[in-house]
This record gives sequence, structure tokens and C-alpha cells, in this order.
Amino acid sequence: MLGGVEDAGTSETAGGGASGEVPGGATGPTGSATAPRRYDSGPCMRPGTSDWDGDGYQARFDRLAAAGAEVHGEADLVATFSPASVLDAGCGTGRVGIELARRGIEVVGTDLDPSMLATARRLAPDITWVEADLAGLDLGRTFDLVLMAGNVVLFTPAGTQAAVVAGCARHVAPGGVLVAGFSLGHGWSADDHDAAALAAGLEPVDRLATWERDPWPGDGSYLVALHRRPA
Repeated sequence: MLGGVEDAGTSETAGGGASGEVPGGATGPTGSATAPRRYDSGPCMRPGTSDWDGDGYQARFDRLAAAGAEVHGEADLVATFSPASVLDAGCGTGRVGIELARRGIEVVGTDLDPSMLATARRLAPDITWVEADLAGLDLGRTFDLVLMAGNVVLFTPAGTQAAVVAGCARHVAPGGVLVAGFSLGHGWSADDHDAAALAAGLEPVDRLATWERDPWPGDGSYLVALHRRPA
């Protein structure tokens, strides 16, 4: 049985499938340590291309973790729901999904970027990693919780965000939860997300300002949106 936020003690490319892992600062929007943002270029991009360098991207998180930074705020929030299964939608290099699997949760990860998935498969070959467009995703099963860990809806072509939400929502089991975190002010608002989730058959549960469950709206720069499929 999935828990809820109340039960836990509280009231981050084209085609619609690229990962958007975007941890914020130590006191920033995601409740995780400062880490690379997928809308930044630099060492996470292959020179002269628009392709992500999965190993380079993951290495920046590894350096933060080695320095003692907290990089698992998303997994901590997911764990409050006690899911048996999680779809890590827009999983990138698998940072969140691998941590959830370490905690005993069944995880399937999906992303559109082959370099990100190559890193995920190298780091955790026992987890199922699927290269797919989230907008058209159909894994033929559902999950207790579907996670869009950060800015997934911001890495899709304009006008496809609702289709990405619907693609993720169709994998939410009855009574299950869709958890999505993304920066605001980039063309996809909290109300836009609520409307897309409602159209996909989900009901609103809560809005949070950070992955550490700070109350909405906080400084208004980030949203963690929780929606549930009726049982």
C-alpha cells in the first residue's frame, strides 16, 4: 500500500524522452546538493555536438557525493511513499533509479539519450534500462510510482509536454503516484502540469517547493508536483 505525503508527516532533447536530472543547491529547489543542470552545456556535452556525455555528466555527481554532498533528495521523497516498483522516467545516467534499487525497490529506467543510458547500464546492469520517447512510451505494465526526477518536461519540443505527462501517467497503477519536479519560468507552469495530469486521469495530491518537502510555493522557482491515479 502506497503511503502519502500526509502519511510521511507533511501536508530534473527532442522527442519527449530525454532526462532532466537537475538537482539544485544545498538549500536550492530540489533539496539536493549543487550539481550540473541539463540545460547547461560545458563538460556534459560532447564538443561540437548536441549530444550528452553520460560519463561526464555522472562524474560531476560522483565528485559531489565524494565530497560529502547530499545527492539523493529525490530518492528520499520517493521512499516516503513506500513503493514496491518505480518507473524512473527520464532516468539519465540512473542516479536516482540506482539509489532506489539499492533501497530494495524494483526500478525500470527509461530515457531517449543513448549516452546517458550507456552509463546507466554500465553502473547498474541488473536494472532494466529502456531507450524510448516518453510521449509514446508503452511498457505494457504499471508502477506504484512514476518519477520525473527533474525538468523532464523542459527537455521536450514545445507543445509536446502534455503528451510526455500522459505517457508517464499511463504507467501509474491505480492508487499510484506521479511525482514530477521541474524549474518554473521556462514555458511550463504549475497549472499547465496540473491540467495535463488531470487530462491523463490523475488527481492532484500536493505541490511542494523542494524535494525536501518544503511548503509550496517557496521562492516560486521550482515545483515538485504530486498526482495520484484513483484506486
